[in-house]
Amino acid sequence: MANEELLKSPTTVGLLPWDRFHNWVQCVCVVTFDLELGQAMELVYPGHVKLTDKEKTNICYLSFPDSNSGCMGDTQFHFRIRQCPGRKVPHPYYVTYNRECPAALQTDNGYYYGYVYFRQIKDRTIRRGYFQKSIVIISKLPFVSLFNYLVGIIAPQFFENGLPSLEAVCHNIDQWTAPVPGDTLNLPVVGSLIQVRIPCRSDKVIAMPAQVRSQEPELLPANTILPSVHEVDLFSIFQPVLGHVQLLWELVLTGEPLVVMTASPTLSAKTVQSLVHMIWPLKYCSDYRPYFTIHDSEFREYTTKTQAPPGVILGVTNPFFVKTLQHWPHVVRIGEMQEERLSRTLVRLKKGSTMKALECSPGVYTRYKPFLSKDKAILKKLQKGVTSKRPLEVQTALLKRYLLELTQSFMIPLVKFSSISYVRLDEKCVCYK
Repeated sequence: MANEELLKSPTTVGLLPWDRFHNWVQCVCVVTFDLELGQAMELVYPGHVKLTDKEKTNICYLSFPDSNSGCMGDTQFHFRIRQCPGRKVPHPYYVTYNRECPAALQTDNGYYYGYVYFRQIKDRTIRRGYFQKSIVIISKLPFVSLFNYLVGIIAPQFFENGLPSLEAVCHNIDQWTAPVPGDTLNLPVVGSLIQVRIPCRSDKVIAMPAQVRSQEPELLPANTILPSVHEVDLFSIFQPVLGHVQLLWELVLTGEPLVVMTASPTLSAKTVQSLVHMIWPLKYCSDYRPYFTIHDSEFREYTTKTQAPPGVILGVTNPFFVKTLQHWPHVVRIGEMQEERLSRTLVRLKKGSTMKALECSPGVYTRYKPFLSKDKAILKKLQKGVTSKRPLEVQTALLKRYLLELTQSFMIPLVKFSSISYVRLDEKCVCYK
């Protein structure tokens, strides 16, 4: 059994301080704005964690909204950066974890995820007139829902109580059980419990997220139960371009260069994460950046016009990219959601539109001719749900199942040529081994 193997592994024997912490989190960074330096690293906790200067610079710039945006108050989003060469020593626990978890949730030894809580408020006591600071959780795990929730607990307490509160939370994390795929865990955080289930490779693709295996001991009641550690609200994100979900699925599946232009880092990160999630349970193996800025160390590599754009998904907010990335073949422009637009779900495909229109006009801009025709049945069903005010969770479940069926229809002809074991959806189980 996977659990027995993990319990007997060397990573659970003779644990040292911070070993359990690093099963989940690499470190927590505090980034502030310095009048002379701009964004600057104020703190890395625990102190023994070593980041290169390049990694620190990328974290600093990605922890603040790009361009002069109106992100007043609190803003949450996440990013993904390359780990510098020469430091890619895999964490021993992740070797076993990667064998048991779904392929799409495997850690990548060459990348870090950063989960950001940014606060910007007016403060007359500060020379610049504003308090600007970010708390960033750096991790190898793509647990977007869990870590966004966690940083939402850590950051407000740090802003109010300072370093002691951050130390307390990190010591809580150092008591967490390792993220064993298939296990349901209670995670203590500052006097409360968060209950999560770590997905397993043998899970049903469509199953109750809180399903607990019979061999697990009973858990104490938790204050918060997260339905998923990684999923995002697909329907809310794709609603402005709902008529083109099949087109977007094709672009993601084939690894086409794709840039997402939005008004905020929060929407940018959610949209890119939703695109990557479209081909679940397959792993998106190309690079993707939920939030990308002009200061990123790969900026020149990804914006050069001397060669074809790489197969990357970029999420951007700075209007500068409208001109810089105008040679990219596929652009998705999504504006902020508004209540009065919920019923307008179908957006015309912009073919041959001027790039100037991208600054304000939502839609999909591409000359790509999709192989699939629009599925009017699913669009009608989702539209009916909007009209009848069907819960967003149900709308997302319908869209998720539809995308899963698309992926299944793509994979079935390839099964006999690979080592994949595949069971049809109508048998209520899809397994990848």
